[in-house]
Amino acid sequence: MSELEKSVPLNWFVLYTAARAEKKVEMRLRDMGIDVYLPIHRIRRKWSDRMKVVDLPLFNSYVFVKCTEHQLRKLLLVYGVARIVYYLQRPAIVRDEEIEAIREFLKIADGKEVIYEGDRVEIVAGALREKSGKVLKVDKKRVTLFLEELGAKIYVSLSEVNKLNKN
Repeated sequence: MSELEKSVPLNWFVLYTAARAEKKVEMRLRDMGIDVYLPIHRIRRKWSDRMKVVDLPLFNSYVFVKCTEHQLRKLLLVYGVARIVYYLQRPAIVRDEEIEAIREFLKIADGKEVIYEGDRVEIVAGALREKSGKVLKVDKKRVTLFLEELGAKIYVSLSEVNKLNKN
């Protein structure tokens, strides 16, 4: 790398990939020595005969790369990269703080099981702590439960319930 290239700042840019090619593009870019970030989250998917946990990109068809703007243009030659994402006629720059926020979000979300209708959960806070029930409905911030021992339907914040394991 020349002295001029060393003085040019490295920024996070966004590449748009072909459909479902994010992981392959990430691997190809990594093999080229490019600093690349593909946020991945785990999700439970239902097949006709079973449930399976799969790793999916947090943002479909997007990968983040840390490089100079000059290097960015060369990345268009990588198989699977469709285009560079632009904002105001310039390649979109993502701040380091935003990349860290995504990483932090995924760290917090990791290990938290997604709650679905029909799951059994335990209340971990409030007056009904340690009571368990069946999930009837899941909204953005709360869950509707049916408590068998009370014969009641209640609303509880999602942060106040934990999924019970099916042992």
